Amino acid sequence: MKTETKKRQSCSFILFGDFSAEITRTQAIVEAIYNARDLIHTPSNIKTPAWLATQAKATAAKKDSLSVKVFSGSALAKFGGLRAVGGSSPKPGPRMIEISYAPKGSSKWPHVVLVGKGITFDTGGISLKRPYDIMMAMKSDMAGAAAVLATVLAMPDIQPKVRVTALMMCAENALSGTSQRPSDVITQYDGTTVEVLDTDAEGRLVLADGLAYARNELQPDYLVDIATLTGAATIGLGKQFAAMYTRNERLARKLHEIGNTSGDRV
Repeated sequence: MKTETKKRQSCSFILFGDFSAEITRTQAIVEAIYNARDLIHTPSNIKTPAWLATQAKATAAKKDSLSVKVFSGSALAKFGGLRAVGGSSPKPGPRMIEISYAPKGSSKWPHVVLVGKGITFDTGGISLKRPYDIMMAMKSDMAGAAAVLATVLAMPDIQPKVRVTALMMCAENALSGTSQRPSDVITQYDGTTVEVLDTDAEGRLVLADGLAYARNELQPDYLVDIATLTGAATIGLGKQFAAMYTRNERLARKLHEIGNTSGDRV
Protein backbone atom coordinates (compact mmCIF):
# COMPACT_ATOMS: atom_id res chain seq x y z
CA MET A 1 0.00 0.00 0.00
CA LYS A 2 1.45 3.33 -1.05
CA THR A 3 0.87 6.41 1.03
CA GLU A 4 1.54 9.94 -0.03
CA THR A 5 2.66 12.62 2.34
CA LYS A 6 1.15 15.92 1.38
CA LYS A 7 3.15 19.01 2.09
CA ARG A 8 1.38 21.08 4.70
CA GLN A 9 0.28 24.43 3.34
CA SER A 10 0.88 27.51 5.41
CA CYS A 11 -1.07 30.71 5.42
CA SER A 12 -0.11 34.30 6.12
CA PHE A 13 -1.97 37.32 7.39
CA ILE A 14 -1.63 41.01 6.64
CA LEU A 15 -2.68 43.33 9.43
CA PHE A 16 -3.58 46.98 8.96
CA GLY A 17 -3.22 48.87 12.22
CA ASP A 18 -1.73 48.12 15.61
CA PHE A 19 -3.46 45.01 16.96
CA SER A 20 -0.52 43.51 18.84
CA ALA A 21 -2.38 43.51 22.17
CA GLU A 22 -5.43 41.81 20.63
CA ILE A 23 -3.24 39.20 18.92
CA THR A 24 -1.36 38.43 22.14
CA ARG A 25 -4.62 38.02 24.05
CA THR A 26 -6.15 35.82 21.37
CA GLN A 27 -3.08 33.63 21.15
CA ALA A 28 -3.10 33.17 24.92
CA ILE A 29 -6.77 32.17 24.93
CA VAL A 30 -6.39 29.75 22.01
CA GLU A 31 -3.33 28.18 23.63
CA ALA A 32 -5.24 27.78 26.90
CA ILE A 33 -8.19 26.12 25.17
CA TYR A 34 -5.97 23.61 23.41
CA ASN A 35 -3.95 22.93 26.56
CA ALA A 36 -7.19 22.04 28.34
CA ARG A 37 -8.40 19.89 25.44
CA ASP A 38 -5.11 17.97 25.30
CA LEU A 39 -5.33 17.18 29.01
CA ILE A 40 -8.98 16.13 28.76
CA HIS A 41 -8.36 13.79 25.83
CA THR A 42 -5.31 12.10 27.38
CA PRO A 43 -6.29 8.50 28.27
CA SER A 44 -6.61 7.68 31.94
CA ASN A 45 -3.95 4.95 31.96
CA ILE A 46 -1.52 7.86 31.46
CA LYS A 47 -3.44 10.67 33.14
CA THR A 48 -3.04 9.89 36.85
CA PRO A 49 -3.20 12.59 39.53
CA ALA A 50 0.60 12.44 39.77
CA TRP A 51 0.90 12.88 36.00
CA LEU A 52 -1.34 15.94 36.12
CA ALA A 53 0.89 17.40 38.82
CA THR A 54 3.93 16.85 36.61
CA GLN A 55 2.19 18.53 33.68
CA ALA A 56 1.18 21.50 35.81
CA LYS A 57 4.74 22.01 37.05
CA ALA A 58 6.27 21.62 33.60
CA THR A 59 3.92 24.06 31.89
CA ALA A 60 4.02 26.62 34.71
CA ALA A 61 7.83 26.62 34.61
CA LYS A 62 7.65 28.12 31.12
CA LYS A 63 5.69 31.16 32.33
CA ASP A 64 6.60 34.15 34.45
CA SER A 65 4.91 34.96 37.77
CA LEU A 66 3.57 31.42 38.33
CA SER A 67 4.25 29.15 41.29
CA VAL A 68 3.12 25.57 41.92
CA LYS A 69 2.58 23.56 45.09
CA VAL A 70 1.64 19.87 45.04
CA PHE A 71 -0.03 18.30 48.09
CA SER A 72 0.14 14.51 48.49
CA GLY A 73 0.44 11.87 51.19
CA SER A 74 0.51 13.29 54.72
CA ALA A 75 0.04 16.83 53.35
CA LEU A 76 -3.55 15.79 52.55
CA ALA A 77 -4.34 14.67 56.10
CA LYS A 78 -7.14 17.26 56.51
CA PHE A 79 -8.57 16.68 53.03
CA GLY A 80 -11.01 13.94 54.00
CA GLY A 81 -13.09 14.08 50.83
CA LEU A 82 -10.14 13.96 48.48
CA ARG A 83 -8.56 11.08 50.42
CA ALA A 84 -11.82 9.13 50.59
CA VAL A 85 -12.22 9.26 46.81
CA GLY A 86 -8.56 8.94 45.85
CA GLY A 87 -7.89 6.15 48.33
CA SER A 88 -9.64 3.82 45.91
CA SER A 89 -6.53 4.08 43.71
CA PRO A 90 -3.64 4.41 46.18
CA LYS A 91 -0.93 4.18 43.55
CA PRO A 92 -0.21 7.02 42.99
CA GLY A 93 -3.05 8.34 45.19
CA PRO A 94 -4.76 11.76 45.12
CA ARG A 95 -3.14 15.15 44.64
CA MET A 96 -4.14 18.74 45.26
CA ILE A 97 -2.26 21.01 42.87
CA GLU A 98 -2.14 24.74 43.68
CA ILE A 99 -1.00 27.07 40.88
CA SER A 100 -0.78 30.80 41.58
CA TYR A 101 -0.42 33.87 39.42
CA ALA A 102 0.86 36.68 41.63
CA PRO A 103 3.26 39.04 39.85
CA LYS A 104 5.38 41.50 41.79
CA GLY A 105 3.28 44.30 43.24
CA SER A 106 -0.01 42.36 43.07
CA SER A 107 -0.64 42.03 46.81
CA LYS A 108 -3.39 44.69 46.72
CA TRP A 109 -5.11 43.27 43.62
CA PRO A 110 -8.39 41.32 43.92
CA HIS A 111 -7.81 37.61 44.45
CA VAL A 112 -9.74 35.09 42.33
CA VAL A 113 -9.56 31.44 43.37
CA LEU A 114 -10.67 28.74 40.93
CA VAL A 115 -11.33 25.19 42.18
CA GLY A 116 -11.45 22.45 39.55
CA LYS A 117 -12.75 18.91 39.81
CA GLY A 118 -9.96 16.58 38.69
CA ILE A 119 -11.34 13.03 38.69
CA THR A 120 -8.94 11.38 36.25
CA PHE A 121 -11.34 8.46 35.74
CA ASP A 122 -14.72 7.85 37.32
CA THR A 123 -16.05 4.32 37.57
CA GLY A 124 -18.60 5.44 40.14
CA GLY A 125 -16.77 3.44 42.77
CA ILE A 126 -18.78 0.79 44.62
CA SER A 127 -21.93 2.55 43.40
CA LEU A 128 -20.83 1.49 39.91
CA LYS A 129 -22.08 3.55 36.96
CA ARG A 130 -24.94 1.92 35.07
CA PRO A 131 -25.48 1.42 32.20
CA TYR A 132 -21.78 0.79 31.74
CA ASP A 133 -21.50 2.61 28.40
CA ILE A 134 -21.83 5.95 30.21
CA MET A 135 -18.45 5.19 31.77
CA MET A 136 -16.68 5.46 28.41
CA ALA A 137 -16.36 9.25 28.56
CA MET A 138 -15.19 9.40 32.16
CA LYS A 139 -11.59 10.20 31.28
CA SER A 140 -12.99 13.70 30.85
CA ASP A 141 -14.20 13.95 34.45
CA MET A 142 -11.17 16.13 35.17
CA ALA A 143 -12.21 18.83 32.71
CA GLY A 144 -12.79 21.31 35.53
CA ALA A 145 -9.20 20.92 36.72
CA ALA A 146 -7.95 21.25 33.14
CA ALA A 147 -9.96 24.46 32.72
CA VAL A 148 -8.63 26.14 35.86
CA LEU A 149 -5.04 25.13 35.02
CA ALA A 150 -5.37 26.50 31.48
CA THR A 151 -6.83 29.73 32.86
CA VAL A 152 -3.90 30.38 35.19
CA LEU A 153 -1.39 29.49 32.47
CA ALA A 154 -2.90 32.24 30.29
CA MET A 155 -2.59 34.92 32.96
CA PRO A 156 1.09 35.91 32.37
CA ASP A 157 0.23 36.65 28.72
CA ILE A 158 -3.06 38.44 29.35
CA GLN A 159 -1.77 40.22 32.48
CA PRO A 160 -5.03 41.12 34.20
CA LYS A 161 -4.92 43.23 37.35
CA VAL A 162 -6.00 40.31 39.54
CA ARG A 163 -4.22 37.56 41.41
CA VAL A 164 -5.44 34.12 40.36
CA THR A 165 -5.02 30.82 42.19
CA ALA A 166 -6.16 27.49 40.77
CA LEU A 167 -6.76 24.43 42.94
CA MET A 168 -6.85 21.16 41.02
CA MET A 169 -8.54 18.48 43.16
CA CYS A 170 -7.20 15.33 41.51
CA ALA A 171 -8.13 11.71 42.27
CA GLU A 172 -9.25 8.56 40.52
CA ASN A 173 -12.61 7.16 41.60
CA ALA A 174 -11.88 3.47 41.18
CA LEU A 175 -13.47 0.23 42.33
CA SER A 176 -11.11 -1.56 44.70
CA GLY A 177 -10.65 -2.99 48.16
CA THR A 178 -9.76 0.47 49.44
CA SER A 179 -12.77 2.24 47.93
CA GLN A 180 -15.04 4.24 50.19
CA ARG A 181 -18.37 2.57 50.94
CA PRO A 182 -21.95 3.83 51.12
CA SER A 183 -22.58 4.69 54.83
CA ASP A 184 -18.96 5.78 55.43
CA VAL A 185 -18.60 9.05 57.34
CA ILE A 186 -15.75 11.36 56.37
CA THR A 187 -14.49 14.70 57.69
CA GLN A 188 -13.89 17.48 55.19
CA TYR A 189 -11.15 20.12 55.38
CA ASP A 190 -13.26 22.55 57.43
CA GLY A 191 -14.39 19.88 59.92
CA THR A 192 -17.80 19.22 58.34
CA THR A 193 -18.75 15.55 58.55
CA VAL A 194 -20.41 13.87 55.57
CA GLU A 195 -22.14 10.51 55.31
CA VAL A 196 -21.53 8.91 51.92
CA LEU A 197 -24.74 7.59 50.36
CA ASP A 198 -23.55 7.20 46.76
CA THR A 199 -19.86 6.81 45.89
CA ASP A 200 -20.62 8.17 42.41
CA ALA A 201 -21.26 11.56 44.04
CA GLU A 202 -17.51 11.94 44.48
CA GLY A 203 -17.12 15.31 42.79
CA ARG A 204 -18.76 17.30 45.56
CA LEU A 205 -16.50 15.60 48.12
CA VAL A 206 -13.25 16.67 46.45
CA LEU A 207 -14.62 20.15 45.65
CA ALA A 208 -15.77 20.67 49.25
CA ASP A 209 -12.20 20.22 50.45
CA GLY A 210 -10.90 22.63 47.83
CA LEU A 211 -13.53 25.27 48.60
CA ALA A 212 -12.88 25.01 52.35
CA TYR A 213 -9.12 25.26 51.85
CA ALA A 214 -9.60 28.30 49.61
CA ARG A 215 -11.86 30.03 52.11
CA ASN A 216 -9.71 29.27 55.17
CA GLU A 217 -6.22 29.67 53.72
CA LEU A 218 -6.35 31.91 50.64
CA GLN A 219 -8.81 34.72 51.52
CA PRO A 220 -10.36 35.00 48.03
CA ASP A 221 -12.40 37.96 46.85
CA TYR A 222 -14.06 35.66 44.31
CA LEU A 223 -14.30 31.88 44.65
CA VAL A 224 -15.44 29.81 41.66
CA ASP A 225 -15.58 26.06 41.20
CA ILE A 226 -15.70 24.41 37.78
CA ALA A 227 -16.72 20.80 37.36
CA THR A 228 -18.30 18.07 35.28
CA LEU A 229 -20.38 17.54 38.38
CA THR A 230 -23.72 15.97 37.53
CA GLY A 231 -25.79 14.74 34.62
CA ALA A 232 -28.77 16.39 36.28
CA ALA A 233 -27.53 19.68 34.79
CA THR A 234 -28.26 18.43 31.28
CA ILE A 235 -31.72 17.27 32.37
CA GLY A 236 -32.50 20.76 33.62
CA LEU A 237 -30.76 22.84 30.95
CA GLY A 238 -29.98 20.57 28.01
CA LYS A 239 -26.50 20.59 26.55
CA GLN A 240 -26.60 24.20 25.37
CA PHE A 241 -25.79 25.74 28.76
CA ALA A 242 -23.54 24.96 31.70
CA ALA A 243 -25.36 25.07 35.01
CA MET A 244 -24.39 28.00 37.20
CA TYR A 245 -25.29 28.80 40.78
CA THR A 246 -24.24 31.86 42.76
CA ARG A 247 -25.62 34.15 45.43
CA ASN A 248 -24.01 37.11 43.64
CA GLU A 249 -26.56 38.22 41.05
CA ARG A 250 -24.27 40.87 39.58
CA LEU A 251 -21.56 38.27 38.98
CA ALA A 252 -24.13 35.88 37.52
CA ARG A 253 -25.27 38.48 34.99
CA LYS A 254 -21.67 39.22 34.02
CA LEU A 255 -20.79 35.55 33.54
CA HIS A 256 -23.96 35.08 31.50
CA GLU A 257 -22.99 37.98 29.22
CA ILE A 258 -19.42 36.72 28.81
CA GLY A 259 -20.70 33.22 28.05
CA ASN A 260 -22.99 34.51 25.32
CA THR A 261 -20.05 36.34 23.74
CA SER A 262 -17.55 33.46 23.97
CA GLY A 263 -19.98 30.64 23.11
CA ASP A 264 -19.53 28.92 26.48
CA ARG A 265 -23.00 29.77 27.69
CA VAL A 266 -24.05 29.53 31.31
